[in-house]
Amino acid sequence: MNALQFSFLGWAMRLARPEFLLGLLAAALVLGLAVTSALRRHRLLVGLFLGPTLRRAAPGASPVRHGLRFGSVGLALLFFSLALAQPQCGTHTELAKRYGIDVVIALDASRSMLAKDIQPNRLERAKLELSGLLDRLKGDRVGLVVFAGDAFTQCPLTSDYAAAKMFLKAIDAANMPVQGTDLSRALEESQALLVQAERGAKARAIVLLTDGEDTSGSELHEQIEQLADLGIRVVSVGIGSTTGEPIPELDKKGGFVGYKKDREGNTVMTRLDEAALQTIAERTGGRYVRSVAGGIGVQEVHEELDRLDKAEFESRLTVKYDERFQFLAFPGVLLLLIGAAIRPGRDGEVLR
Repeated sequence: MNALQFSFLGWAMRLARPEFLLGLLAAALVLGLAVTSALRRHRLLVGLFLGPTLRRAAPGASPVRHGLRFGSVGLALLFFSLALAQPQCGTHTELAKRYGIDVVIALDASRSMLAKDIQPNRLERAKLELSGLLDRLKGDRVGLVVFAGDAFTQCPLTSDYAAAKMFLKAIDAANMPVQGTDLSRALEESQALLVQAERGAKARAIVLLTDGEDTSGSELHEQIEQLADLGIRVVSVGIGSTTGEPIPELDKKGGFVGYKKDREGNTVMTRLDEAALQTIAERTGGRYVRSVAGGIGVQEVHEELDRLDKAEFESRLTVKYDERFQFLAFPGVLLLLIGAAIRPGRDGEVLR
């Protein structure tokens, strides 16, 4: 539930967790039961004894004391509910600094990524694991490049990880206009995204996730040298098996219609080419991570990114509300102690 903001006597006030106000209903119920119980006991005692003889016949009987015990609990619940709603009154400014690195995730979305040697297929598993990687990032800016035979920016550098996840989820191999796996174009587009970024970070990295069957030729080596000169590290992640897997062919509705075949009618097999990915990682000072059946090695990728020096992105003044819950929590605790200190009267014994 969103925070509830309002003004009172000119003061800016806010309830950060207004859902806890539902506890006021429980407090009202306890208070109502306390008053009802006290009145009922009083009527029963008056009915058993004449008013003037009540004190002599039942010394120590006190319906009021009984009501106060439970009433203090009800009032304590009331104060605790208000305290848990996190009331904030007044504001102050703080200098907020954000530290991190710039990371571009380059994801292979060619048809070979539809192979099912990793369930449900290479592409869907990669998207799921990369979403988990985004959950681990803190303060870093992340961008998203999608590639096959060509590459394009799917999401610019942003610290809005929820938005990045939405762009990641939308990636579909069927939407790639040019098939193939051009690692050179993928790295070139990722490099441009990092170099052209405003207020670029001190440390920059590319997470390249692919099955590694490169079709770019000698251009890849030139691109690797550019990245090394710029100090951009590449964490390459190889996904798939080295033994080979057929490439599924899908219809326009996504239904399976068979396996891809070459001109001679032979089934095309896709194999993980680790050599190119290891070379990219080594020459840029990065790391090669091999995927396994259970995932793509998100922990290893995050550890490598976490080693990079995090620089200050920006400093800005932010408005913070002053917390006031302690002024409500203290009376709540005090009321509980008072309720525990009140000894029960003897009216219960008389009524039995």
